[in-house]
Formats: sequence, C-alpha cells, structure tokens
Amino acid sequence: MTKFHAIHTERLILRPLRQDDRADVVEIQSAPETNQYNNDPPDAEQAGKQFEYWLSHWAEHGYGYFAVVEAATGEVVGVGGVQSKEMHDEKLLNLYYRFRASSWGKGYATEMAEAAVEWAEREVPERPVVISVALINKPSRRVAEKLGFTPYREEDYQGQRSTHYRR
Repeated sequence: MTKFHAIHTERLILRPLRQDDRADVVEIQSAPETNQYNNDPPDAEQAGKQFEYWLSHWAEHGYGYFAVVEAATGEVVGVGGVQSKEMHDEKLLNLYYRFRASSWGKGYATEMAEAAVEWAEREVPERPVVISVALINKPSRRVAEKLGFTPYREEDYQGQRSTHYRR
C-alpha cells in the first residue's frame, strides 16, 4: 500500500481526508455554484455518501482525494487529488478537483493538481492519470490543458458528453 504524507505547495496543504472534514466536503460537493456544470448535482445526503466512499478509498489504498487547505487561513477550500478507477478495461488514477466558489480565480485548482499529478507519477507510475471533464465545463478543461493533458476520448460519461484527458 502506498503511504501518503501531506503535500505542501506554495499556498496549499494537501492532506488526507478525515472524519472532521465531513461538513466542509459536503458543503463544497453539494453547493449549487460548484455544480453548475453537473446535470445531476449531489444533495447533502449524496455528498455525505461520496465522502464516506472517499474515506474508504483512503483506508484501502493509502491515498485518494484529499482536503485542500489554504495554508494562510487553515480553511478547507476544496477537495482534490487522485483515486483509483477502472475505465475501458484499464486501471487508471482519476484526477479530481472541486473548490469553494470563494476560492475561484486564485489558481488553486492548477496548483493542487500539479502537485497531485507529480505525486501520482512518482508513487503509482503503473496507473496513468486521467481527467474526465464535461464538454460544457470550460474552466476545468482549461486546468487540464494547463497541466499538459490532452484529449484522448470523447463519450457520454456520467450522464454528460465528456472529454477524457491524459498525459
């Protein structure tokens, strides 16, 4: 099992999720503004179930989506990282990011994602990192492209027309 230690970037701390992050994560995951490109946004109950699944992924694999903490304030401003996934008979790592609207426009998604991808390529090199983004989600597509990911497949995914990116 891979052992994850917190990652410190210039402005962020990326650390394992823990039970006391539940309220922050549920708020971020179920907020209408963070789901504007999601045609089936989770409500608080569904976001709570996502959170429990993410904790179980940590317990099983020793890594997963983490709490993204603003170093200057200690506030959980987002959720992101990589998690194991199988898609089209290939074992992959899914790169995910979602941030509070109040933290948008600061470059946090790119900063977090660069650190997560660097960690994944070093610690779990046998699994390629992919990003799946709804076609209508231009901000997330820009993050994927800034990270050097390129589109490799377009399909209906989780109820929306999406592009899958990889490096």
